[in-house]
Amino acid sequence: MAEHLASIFGTEKDRVNCPFYLKIGACRHGDRCSRLHNRPTISPTLLLSNMYQRPDMITPGVDPQGQPLDPSKVQEHFEDFYEDIFEELDKCGEVESLNVCDNLADHMIGNVYVLFKEEDQAAAALKALQGRFYLGRPIIADFSPVTDFREATCRQYEEDNCNRGGYCNFMHAKQISRELRRKLFGRYRRSYHRGSRSRSRSRSISPRRKRERERGERDVRDHDRHGKRSSDRSERHDRDGDGRRRHGSPKQSRSPVVREGSEERRARIEQ
Repeated sequence: MAEHLASIFGTEKDRVNCPFYLKIGACRHGDRCSRLHNRPTISPTLLLSNMYQRPDMITPGVDPQGQPLDPSKVQEHFEDFYEDIFEELDKCGEVESLNVCDNLADHMIGNVYVLFKEEDQAAAALKALQGRFYLGRPIIADFSPVTDFREATCRQYEEDNCNRGGYCNFMHAKQISRELRRKLFGRYRRSYHRGSRSRSRSRSISPRRKRERERGERDVRDHDRHGKRSSDRSERHDRDGDGRRRHGSPKQSRSPVVREGSEERRARIEQ
């Protein structure tokens, strides 16, 4: 029974826990949902509900006065918001991922998901955001069960062919430019490399390690000296009586021994 419950946990077959809340941290039914929304007491992810106010919230591509909006201006407005939020959250810890929903449904519009590297960093950010306002609106922040955004993101939206549009129940994460991503998230890589170089430069050798290294270098020199002498001796042994060098090891390349006759031996001795 326990294995069966574990296999269906968080799926459509689970009649107890809400699968959408577990996947995207939000549910269109809200508190009226017939299934449980188990809110985590600690998580590396924070959800800032309905925080981003896009300039074309009423009608996509049109401002509240009914005038068409330039898509580049809409993107510029979003990236200004993204950078502003990132800089504020970065004060509490390393931000691994920051996603802003482009959905239009009430339970997802303007939702901001921030994933920190550590849970205590998310807890510090949650404490820092309590009672804060952004553009005159209160910030509603809470821990989110979402830790894997691959399960929460709409794959059709990433391929630009989602037929549900802004009212899809999965996350439509707005994209920022490559330059802005390099500027914001590249700081962690640069700080890591600087820390690695500073640690390597400041690392000193203790006196005991220094003595051991000098002793090891002397042993290597003595070994090389003795090895050279032994090789000289072996080289002299490898030479024939006439002073010519025999190539190869005696066991592997020695030619078959041909016995000399007594007359040949006497002639060679006389020579």
